[in-house]
Amino acid sequence: MPEEVRGFFKRLGRKLGRAREAWDAMYAAYKAEEPAKAEAFERLLARDVPADLETALPAFEVGKGIATRASSGMVLNAVASRVPCLVGGSADLAPSNNTYIKGGGDIRRGEFSGRNFHFGVREHAMGSVMNGLALHGGFRPYGGTFLVFSDYMRPPIRLAAMMGLPAVYVFTHDSIFVGEDGPTHQPIEQIAALRAIPNLDVVRPADANETACAWLHALRRSGGPTALCLTRQNLATLDRARYAPAEGVYQGAYVLSDDPAPWDWILAGSGSEVHLCLEAAEILRREGARIRVVSMPCWELFLRQDAAYQASVFPAGARCAAVETGVRMGWERFAGKDGVYLTIERFGASAPFKKLAEEFGFTAQNLAAELTRAK
Repeated sequence: MPEEVRGFFKRLGRKLGRAREAWDAMYAAYKAEEPAKAEAFERLLARDVPADLETALPAFEVGKGIATRASSGMVLNAVASRVPCLVGGSADLAPSNNTYIKGGGDIRRGEFSGRNFHFGVREHAMGSVMNGLALHGGFRPYGGTFLVFSDYMRPPIRLAAMMGLPAVYVFTHDSIFVGEDGPTHQPIEQIAALRAIPNLDVVRPADANETACAWLHALRRSGGPTALCLTRQNLATLDRARYAPAEGVYQGAYVLSDDPAPWDWILAGSGSEVHLCLEAAEILRREGARIRVVSMPCWELFLRQDAAYQASVFPAGARCAAVETGVRMGWERFAGKDGVYLTIERFGASAPFKKLAEEFGFTAQNLAAELTRAK
């Protein structure tokens, strides 16, 4: 290195050292004068998430139909006051994604005191801005769009996963049940593509309470990003007095409903298809079958559990049916070569979502019939 360059860096180092000393002295004085504000500032820089954040969650009425995109918005607004570092928005889809923090104010030119970003229809830029906020520190960024448009922001998602950034992606309209918007807006391969990214947790909750747990997981995760895949259509809020607690989300997959072993079938699904599994299980039980239903919102979390837990959910030798409104790719590791697969290997179609369910075979009657034939 030339001597003049070496000298430049030495002078720069001395200046930076003096600047740091001045900052430390100024902050020490500020902390002595305003201890509460200084503590809040330090919590913000640390991206602090309260240990008791569950106490801020809304209560969801059992049996009431609510889209997981809507329950996500309720959870976001419920926890926002307790997590001041949480900021974000959507790619011009805030009313559809339910990503607006009410009363949080807007970020606009020359005004940066708000919490809501209006990113515009530019998913790639949104993901890049989120990465910048996360790298800066002091922020927990989130950004929303339709799941099918996650393709537009794949490079910044990949970089967030590579750099271990705690970004949260709110991907709504997560299946063919988008309906009349048609195949251009109906994701088929997107969930599988997201699951292929290392260090990205992809969570597809089955009801409002699983959605709340998914948000808590995303906010508590510090070593990488999380993608929430949420429905447009309403899903009944499951009765947790009848079924296992939604906190099973934190293990990635859990036994939701069970009969004594041995089982004729283990029905495993994610998101809206968990309800389909539960309905099909009741049909099969009336025919004398023994059924276990597994809610599987997050493969990545499940695969981080120990072998004993994984085997307790999917015991060796038990036949499994995998149910998801997307491509089959990847489900083989859980359902195996002898499994039954109710998935989609083509693009969608434009029709009301109930008509699409019938056309693509995503009905309890069809699933039960498929399993009866395969027995």
